[in-house]
Amino acid sequence: MSIETNNWEELRRQARQLENEIDLKLVSFSKLGTSYGSQEYKNEDDTVPLLSSTNSDHMFETMAVEIEQLLSKLTDVNDKMISYCQTQTVTGSTVAHTLQRHRDILQDCTHEFQKTKANIQARKEREQLLSSVRKDIDAYKSSSGLNRRTDLYLKEHEHLRNSEKMVDDQISIAVKTKEELLNQRLAMKAIQTKMTTLVNRFPIINSLVQRINLRKRRDSIILALVISGCLILFLVYSFH
Repeated sequence: MSIETNNWEELRRQARQLENEIDLKLVSFSKLGTSYGSQEYKNEDDTVPLLSSTNSDHMFETMAVEIEQLLSKLTDVNDKMISYCQTQTVTGSTVAHTLQRHRDILQDCTHEFQKTKANIQARKEREQLLSSVRKDIDAYKSSSGLNRRTDLYLKEHEHLRNSEKMVDDQISIAVKTKEELLNQRLAMKAIQTKMTTLVNRFPIINSLVQRINLRKRRDSIILALVISGCLILFLVYSFH
């Protein structure tokens, strides 16, 4: 029984460690998505970003692979925890609650990763489209000179850049809010862990209280019997 308990605690330790690593990776992944493609250009005639998009692409792919590997490991640990519960003839409510909590965390992390990855892909495609528009405008300027149509293109380009800046500001606000929520979730996880520890200790405390109450009840019965015996002896002595 102690070996099985040790196995369960080891699985829980692995799950918590992977969950914490995934949370940290997701925060960094979100920050990468916010900064992706939002760098300013050196000047109006230079189409090379300050930070190469190749470096951003490499960081994006590397972090995505790392998070996918961590999610795969966490899935394996959850499967082992499910198998452990299925092999037990009696599964306590605390074990079932703990298993469900780890499964919910895995589902939330997977959903958050997929959502962030999709947002970064969308930003990447938008940046590529804007880059293509910039190149077309520059090519038109060099071949046709500054004319009315060029001015219209430049105004449209400026409008796109202003719109992009507004979108980036909104995304930055959303990411900051999400980071606060992630920090709150980590705090709530710590509180839940402490509460689970207290719940595991309650049966011992409850058993101790029951023993104390049983001893008090036994002492009360003995005292009542002694008093009754004394009264009977007193009555018998009085009638004689």
